[in-house]
Amino acid sequence: MTFASLAALWIFPGVVLCAAISDLTTLRIGNKLVLALVAAYALLAPMAGFGLHQLGLSLAAAAVVFFFGFLFFVMGWIGGGDAKFASAIALWLGAEHVLTFVIYTALIGGGLTLVLLFFRRFPIPALLYGRPWIARLHFGDSGVPYGVALAIAALLIFPHTPWLRG
Repeated sequence: MTFASLAALWIFPGVVLCAAISDLTTLRIGNKLVLALVAAYALLAPMAGFGLHQLGLSLAAAAVVFFFGFLFFVMGWIGGGDAKFASAIALWLGAEHVLTFVIYTALIGGGLTLVLLFFRRFPIPALLYGRPWIARLHFGDSGVPYGVALAIAALLIFPHTPWLRG
């Protein structure tokens, strides 16, 4: 395993998990986490031997994901952090995995939404009472921490990418 692949094995999952935890607990994904993913990709992808063609396809895939993410943000379906986070993930996963990423995210996000809708129908359990982030999730108008679905989908696909295959 190359240095770049080894670094990617730690950096990508680490940043993705931090973003998911941030979204779950604050309903925000900070720009610093998204920029960290993009910067790490820009540094590590050439070191991993990704050619211009592969880099270009990944960048194009990320741009398409960003376009649709921004459109969904404007429509109020997702947050701005989710759109940027999804784009950074698409960059890392590459064009050949973007469709799978979108499908996994939609399925996991749908499941997460159903769980939250069920959770919101009942009072907060005593064990969880008094935790602000739980109360925020319980409030019906707070939205869905879609970064969690994005992260799970990304981590399911990441082992099948050139980062760990080659």
